[in-house]
Amino acid sequence: MSCCAAGTEGALDLDRAGRSLPSTEELLLSSRSVGPGLLQTDLSVPEVHCGTCITTVEGVLKALPQVERARVNLSTKRVSVVWREAVDGVAVDPVTIPQAIATTGYSSHLFTAAEEASDALRNQLIRAVALSGFAATNIMLLSVSVWSGADASTRDLFHWISALICAPALIYAGRFFYQSAWNALKHGRTNMDVPIAIGITLSYVASLWETIHHGPHAYFDATASLLFFLLIGRALDHVMRDRARSAISGLARLSPRGALVLNVDGSRDYRSVEEIKVGDLISIAAGDRIPVDGIVTSGVSDLDMSIVNGESAPVPVEPGAAVQAGTLSLTGSLTIRATATAQNSFLAEIIHLMEAAEGGRARYRRIADRAAQFYSPVVHLLAITAFFAWGLSNGDWKHAMMVAIAVLIITCPCALGLAVPVVQVVAAGRLFKAGIMVKDGSAMERLAEVDAIAFDKTGTLTLGRPRLIDAEWIDGGAFAIAAGLAGHSRHPLSSALRRAYGGQPAAFDGVREVPGAGVEAVTPEGHWRLGNRRFACPVSDASTAPGEDVPYSEVVLSLNGDQRAVFLFEDMLRPQAREAIETLQQEGFDLTILSGDRPAVVKRLASQLGIAKWRAALSPRDKADACATENGEAHRLLMVGDGINDAPALAAAHVSMAPATAADVGRQAADFVFMRDGLEAVPFAIEASRRSGRLIRENFALAIGYNVIAVPIALLGYATPLIAAVAMSTSSIIVVVNALRLNRLSLPPTVAQFSNTGGAEALGTSPRLAA
Repeated sequence: MSCCAAGTEGALDLDRAGRSLPSTEELLLSSRSVGPGLLQTDLSVPEVHCGTCITTVEGVLKALPQVERARVNLSTKRVSVVWREAVDGVAVDPVTIPQAIATTGYSSHLFTAAEEASDALRNQLIRAVALSGFAATNIMLLSVSVWSGADASTRDLFHWISALICAPALIYAGRFFYQSAWNALKHGRTNMDVPIAIGITLSYVASLWETIHHGPHAYFDATASLLFFLLIGRALDHVMRDRARSAISGLARLSPRGALVLNVDGSRDYRSVEEIKVGDLISIAAGDRIPVDGIVTSGVSDLDMSIVNGESAPVPVEPGAAVQAGTLSLTGSLTIRATATAQNSFLAEIIHLMEAAEGGRARYRRIADRAAQFYSPVVHLLAITAFFAWGLSNGDWKHAMMVAIAVLIITCPCALGLAVPVVQVVAAGRLFKAGIMVKDGSAMERLAEVDAIAFDKTGTLTLGRPRLIDAEWIDGGAFAIAAGLAGHSRHPLSSALRRAYGGQPAAFDGVREVPGAGVEAVTPEGHWRLGNRRFACPVSDASTAPGEDVPYSEVVLSLNGDQRAVFLFEDMLRPQAREAIETLQQEGFDLTILSGDRPAVVKRLASQLGIAKWRAALSPRDKADACATENGEAHRLLMVGDGINDAPALAAAHVSMAPATAADVGRQAADFVFMRDGLEAVPFAIEASRRSGRLIRENFALAIGYNVIAVPIALLGYATPLIAAVAMSTSSIIVVVNALRLNRLSLPPTVAQFSNTGGAEALGTSPRLAA
């Protein structure tokens, strides 16, 4: 049966809980193209909360023939599904994706960037904590009277009152565990909440049995307190996750919910940002945020571009300028023409990069998920073994039941499930504060392993912004003529020459640009040329060696083939380039420059930065081969580059990084993208990745150590259900607090200084940006 047919025959408008599923049209409109014949759909799955949930949802989706890949992000409770539009020539109905998720018992709906549904769950958890705490406190007061020696009738009365107080708390506050456990069991699987639900239920039932039979001991206080501590752990986990991913939340709030769209007849409609299409004209007032990427068609303004470049200085824009979603119009009104939808905007791309970093299927995370997957069968086996061992050894089946309950609770692997994702979330947020985007969670693991770094030159070690260095020695008349010719070219060197000339340039008509050579114009004076030496002076003796020994970029002005002026340019070093290189050298990294530029230029830059190894005049294939060779020589290479010609090298390296100014192909090939101009992003990202790896290993050690100590104590009968609950919640909190130590990692000096002076400290999380 084809996919389409399967989706049609079993088409469900509701999931098994009676909730509406997204329609085919909604899914197609919300999907975006990620390759030939491939679409990506993002769905929210609010009920997932552990490694077993992730494995279940991903497993059922990967079993669908149309699904290329699926990944659940535990922090955002979001599943990203990449699927084929057709299988075996038959169109696929995307409704099969939420239907498949519904078969596992989880609900799903379309994900939106500004989704705030987690606030409702947080409030529910807080109310449940309050109710269970109230019940536990009052039951404990009654228990004190029982422990103080109340007689049989008074003791039974207090036990019955405790049972009545505990029952509603168990039903209302325990529903989080019961609903999750029932969902899992009725779909033929288990999760972390199954043993918890069994544990608190058995604890209550055993206490009720004791009360009915006038027993001297009941455990209602332990049941209520157990529920109280379990909910505290879950509520803290939820709040810590939200706090750790506050960078994404801040970014999502930068996107307006809607905008004024100008119709052809001159009327204006307010549309939600999801309804804005490519080509729509949008009116932006002063103080408004731009909803989607576009081109300014009318109006002038100053834009707060700190989300794009990390700088607080406003950037003037005028008709023809490109603008990005999330930027703020400060001083004027604009009309822009949309060039991308909200799903494909610059702001959406940054959010996707952040979420990919948090949800990447890294090696450590796969280990934790695999351990959590085997948890339930092992725990149930241990609990049953403890129950029969204690019951058969001393005949006290009530005590055996209490031991089994304690084992069920104390072995909950919440700490193990949190060990990796909470570190990834905090690390991604810390890197984001420093202006560094991470495209894959596994990239941080690979970056922590590097011992060699290769840099491209132009646009990486330098800014790709040439600067004229010999202006004071150039004749004023020649300078004016050269500036006039340069005004007819968009070449970077022409733009730099034009900027360097402060006066009124000479006027020319009929200027012709020769690609890769320069510009020329025929005037009554003769034939003027401005460009490289071969072009400007074709019959000169120097044409055989066009400045190869000069460590500067060279532009020659000639009249009828005779040289009239030479303009020398050097590229500006990236801010903090020297400091970053010194830091990396002190840490023992093997540094290399791989450039396609002339040897003299590369040699001079290498000398300036103190890098001994360099290679020049390399083709894109040569760079990729060099990266592959480094990796083959037992090195783990980080390639830092930009531009289309660096894409093969970025892909060939063990891990890669590119500046935000890189070409689209370069940014797509890189694992990290740094948004600020400074090169200090490289050592900072390496240090953050190394610390993340250490914290993950520490969290594994804490989680495993906790079980090594706690499980034998529970099996030997020394842990009551109450002690088990406190121990389990404490282990989870310790793991989260340990991960938050990563926030102590100092930001690069320029970023910290910028933050302290009131700048955009977190690319979208500053008070001004969040306004």
